[in-house]
Amino acid sequence: MEIGISTFVETTPDVETGEVISHAQRIREVVEEIVLADEVGLDVFGVGEHHREDFAASSPAIILAAAAARTKRIRLTSAVTVLSSADPVRVFQDFATVDAISNGRAEIMAGRGSFIESFPLFGYELNDYNELFEEKLELLLKIRESEKVSWRGGHRPAIDNLGVYPRPVQQPLPVWIGSGGTSESVVRAGALGLPLVLAIIGGSPMHFEPLVRLYKRAAARAGHDITKLPVASHSHGFIAEDTETAANKFFPSTQQVMSKLGRERGWGPYTRSSFDAARSFEGALYVGDPKVVAEKIIHLRKNVGITRFMLHVPVGTMPHPDVMKAIELLGKEVAPLVREEIAKWENQSV
Repeated sequence: MEIGISTFVETTPDVETGEVISHAQRIREVVEEIVLADEVGLDVFGVGEHHREDFAASSPAIILAAAAARTKRIRLTSAVTVLSSADPVRVFQDFATVDAISNGRAEIMAGRGSFIESFPLFGYELNDYNELFEEKLELLLKIRESEKVSWRGGHRPAIDNLGVYPRPVQQPLPVWIGSGGTSESVVRAGALGLPLVLAIIGGSPMHFEPLVRLYKRAAARAGHDITKLPVASHSHGFIAEDTETAANKFFPSTQQVMSKLGRERGWGPYTRSSFDAARSFEGALYVGDPKVVAEKIIHLRKNVGITRFMLHVPVGTMPHPDVMKAIELLGKEVAPLVREEIAKWENQSV
């Protein structure tokens, strides 16, 4: 069972002061967070790509490269790369470079993205949303298969027997598919034999179990070994020494971000009662003391089939020391509890 962190490198206004941290400072803080995650024994750190003022990471590979030079063990991934509006050649080159700096620890999480700012920014039409992703994923996978590439599509100039460099340390460079939980996306990942990442950020995580089964059936039908296909969860949460402290620290910035997104997307207001319901044992928020969070992760592993858990923290701007403490607790207290229990459960299942 792998355990790690994901972040969108948020730069929302401070809930108490209204001040906005600079993009530069927040990026430097995230590099420190990745270094700490490595030191406390976490398995993976993901940085998401966005192109708006309240997120500082428009180029996750550069942030991961900075962290790669200062870490020894932790895997470094996008979370996600908005492949629909990116050039697969550059995506591959960037992450092959991170793979070189880290000596084989880079990964790509490819997704269509839930935000649309990158489409007009890079000159793409939203009407081509699905077609762009399918075509560019095809090219990305072709590049990782072969040094020399010949390819033609409808949205990018053709490539005629050209080399793509540098080549990564890992063969192949891992490519995951990020999904918000649609049947279409999990079937695609399974048919291609690619690892799957599910954004489990609302409702009951147990509702994702049928999707995991669907993913594995699609993989098996396509002839892939499902025992070698990991499934990850990206889930919001926060850890403190006691559960009420964790909830009271995490709620204000979460409410601010979710309410803003709600206004943009037509959702209702995000309330404390909604938050408290989501942090219950059956909810999608992993907020609490180390024991509470560990028990929820164990439940997710046993009942949904998740083999990698990524805690998304913070949601919105939180004090950097609080985020660092949450990462420390995840690595030093939560992860050992989860790994010990899952190892016993798996041995009993054999």
